[in-house]
Amino acid sequence: MKPNHRLTAKKLLPAIARFTGLTGQKILDLDKKWNLDHGTPVFTQKGRYTTRGWTEWTQGFQYGCAILQYDMTDDERFLTLGRDRTVELMAPHVSHIGVHDHGFNNLSTYGNLRRLMLEGRIPHDARELDFYELAIKLSGAIQAARWTETAYGTGFIHSFNGPHSLFSDTMRSLRILGTAHQLGHVLMGEGDKAINLLGRLIEHATTNARFNVYYGEGRDTWDTPGRVVHESIFNTNDGQYRCASTQQGYTPFSTWTRGLSWVLTGYAEELEYFTTLSASELKPFGNKSALIKMMEKAAIATAEFHIENSFADGIPFWDTGAPGVASFGKITNKPSDPYNDIEPLDSSAAAISAQGYLRLGNYLLSKGDKKKGARYRAAAFTIAKALLAEPYLSTDPKHQGITLHAIYHRPNNWDYIPKGRKIPCGESAMWGDYHTMELMSLIQREAAGKPYPQFFV
Repeated sequence: MKPNHRLTAKKLLPAIARFTGLTGQKILDLDKKWNLDHGTPVFTQKGRYTTRGWTEWTQGFQYGCAILQYDMTDDERFLTLGRDRTVELMAPHVSHIGVHDHGFNNLSTYGNLRRLMLEGRIPHDARELDFYELAIKLSGAIQAARWTETAYGTGFIHSFNGPHSLFSDTMRSLRILGTAHQLGHVLMGEGDKAINLLGRLIEHATTNARFNVYYGEGRDTWDTPGRVVHESIFNTNDGQYRCASTQQGYTPFSTWTRGLSWVLTGYAEELEYFTTLSASELKPFGNKSALIKMMEKAAIATAEFHIENSFADGIPFWDTGAPGVASFGKITNKPSDPYNDIEPLDSSAAAISAQGYLRLGNYLLSKGDKKKGARYRAAAFTIAKALLAEPYLSTDPKHQGITLHAIYHRPNNWDYIPKGRKIPCGESAMWGDYHTMELMSLIQREAAGKPYPQFFV
């Protein structure tokens, strides 16, 4: 990537206005035409949202898009849609014991509605606020209960694959534990043992940084700094680490770029959170300075890796080690081409990473690191500019997606390949659409001098 330091939030406002003019119709069309008997919309085929039964992790993104549309436009239709659908349909996600996705589904809905009420954007109603907060408390505790101990003094929230599986995705979902902790909640275990949610958040973040992120030193002297593995496998009998693995990447020894984006944005958000916590509050779980150093190292390593492994506009391949990637040579100064016939790009990985860059840049600026702070903010705006224009912005009113050229599961061959093409392109995914909207909401708020959304506030 070539971070463009000339870009600012205000310079992107005209493009964001055009963006919200397109997104509203798409959100309404999907809500009107989606058959709930089919499950949850996941990704598009031929421009229409369809489902794919793996886990139910995207419904919160659908209704979260409506809530963000209201946030960005003040159009009451979208607040009504998002609030009504949350009350009507999201409760099963709060009590879902089989997934690692609570932060995705429930902070996108209950969390956004709570935030808007606390900001005074919607009328304050004590009982309604209690409802949102109860959902968040329960969701955070249920997520934390999905727990595996390791042989290294820390544990992790295991993925839907089972107790042996540590997914990189969960770093972004982890924030639901922080929110529930801020609301004073704990997980109650056997023998009435109160399990601290902040403690589990810290343990998971520590385990993920140790095993899923590579630094080119120590264990990783043979590897590239900032590389991320999708999944780590542990022996559940003795807690020992066994090997790297992947479900959606090309190999365990390459980087599935959406996995990296979850890690980058997850640590960036947690760093913002930890600046608000006192050393005494963190003392039972570790030294505050050491914990922050661990998260900074993981965030910066992954941020630099993405810059070195994406096109000039910040759009990456779906996996940095996919077979056709080498044929492109060094790509950091080249424009991206999602219509190439060699390897798919993944705009959803870019959208998620961009929010990570913006938050990490702001965090580093607040610490006085002007050079890195400016670099990462420029990276965020560079990606945002790309996503706000063709070929990534979906301008066809018949296409239900918002951000084009997202990839879901290339190894399973789930992604749609248009007639006459050799690889998937031209389609959208719920997480890509949501995170593009969340990114643009952040930028719009900055340009207008409005409150900066943080999950823990």
